[in-house]
Amino acid sequence: MNVRRSAAVITAAVTVIGLAAPAAVADSSPAPSASPSLPSGLYGSTDPQYDGVWRQSLALLAQHTVGVRPAAEAVDWLTGQQCADGSFPAFRADPGKACDARTAVDTNSTAAAVQALAALGGHDAATGKAVSWLKSVQNKDGGWGYTPGGPSDANSTSLVIGALAAVGEKPESVVKNGTSPYDALMGFALPCSGDGGGAFAYQPDKKGELTANADATAAAVVGALGQGMAAKGGSGKDADGAARCVDAGKNNKNNKGDRPDPARAAANGASYLARAVAKDGHLVSSLPGADDQPDYGNTADAVVALAVQGGAAQAQKPLKWLERNFKEWAEQSGPAAYAQLIFAAHAAGADPRDFGGVDLVERLNATGPAPRAADGKQAEATAKNTAKDVDSAQNSPSGTWWAVAGGVLLAAAAGVGLVLRGRGNKQREQQP
Repeated sequence: MNVRRSAAVITAAVTVIGLAAPAAVADSSPAPSASPSLPSGLYGSTDPQYDGVWRQSLALLAQHTVGVRPAAEAVDWLTGQQCADGSFPAFRADPGKACDARTAVDTNSTAAAVQALAALGGHDAATGKAVSWLKSVQNKDGGWGYTPGGPSDANSTSLVIGALAAVGEKPESVVKNGTSPYDALMGFALPCSGDGGGAFAYQPDKKGELTANADATAAAVVGALGQGMAAKGGSGKDADGAARCVDAGKNNKNNKGDRPDPARAAANGASYLARAVAKDGHLVSSLPGADDQPDYGNTADAVVALAVQGGAAQAQKPLKWLERNFKEWAEQSGPAAYAQLIFAAHAAGADPRDFGGVDLVERLNATGPAPRAADGKQAEATAKNTAKDVDSAQNSPSGTWWAVAGGVLLAAAAGVGLVLRGRGNKQREQQP
């Protein structure tokens, strides 16, 4: 679940770089350019056109996760982005203008907003409308694509599962054409034999083949276990299951032939992630013509997935790697990245206020309006958007823009789309 963005950011980035645009969504935080006039209440200092709702949702959810009360204006900004039908776009500049057919709403932004608002409480009307909209655009295979009616993908389906769980729905009961979100998710699971055994694909390719995708796997492990972005770490009782991949057998409860049941698929996915980080402690992204580079966002997602499935001990290697290496990436990527790291620390039992010597909560708070103190007053100035080092890093063209451009290149090279996030944004598959 990385910091995702929308299809539009990919298209824009590809146009500049001169590549053929991959479809769908992406993951990570800020958009490519600084905005001359940012909306009041918004977290981050870059143009929110492609990730405003995503990064705001992650920021508010992360604050809630660590016991911080978000500023009222920040919450109001998010609720003000909702369309009358319950959906959320990546961003709309004029909330006073009704959404229409040209408003680019998406499932990722909507699911992220639901998770944040449900956690904060007091927004039942908004989350109820949003969930109703999500149900209305559920595909016949039981899953969701990034855009309404688009082919289902593992990341979007997992995000919606997290949203359903956040409002008390049972995802297995939300069926379309007799199939549930878990049925759709299991359709992206790879068998244990061959390369990428146990992983999840983002989507099948044009030939119907599945290719292992670490980002999709991390999201699907959490989704298969019925949790959302701020998932809680497991007890460790399933740690042995994560150490090996086991194909579905005759006693499979899923009733879908050779497909594993969700718990088994989550364990298989965790085994894939554990193998992927075993050597260096991190996942990698491959850029055309360049050496593999560390993928910080997906590594944070992998920490969450490993901790949720097998307990905090299973996530310690990538967690420690992040603690040593996250600083430059997070400074460049902004609020969604800090939120993602807070989720990783939360799931794996680390202290987000002392993460590699850095207070992630303070850094996140400094990217937007000061959160409310316990008595309802504004917090200290240290929580305000006055951290010049954070702002300058977010406005750095070499940081924010490269995060997007690198993601685009990877998506083009891998032939898979991007998922927005709305984690942000990550590359996943080719959706027109």
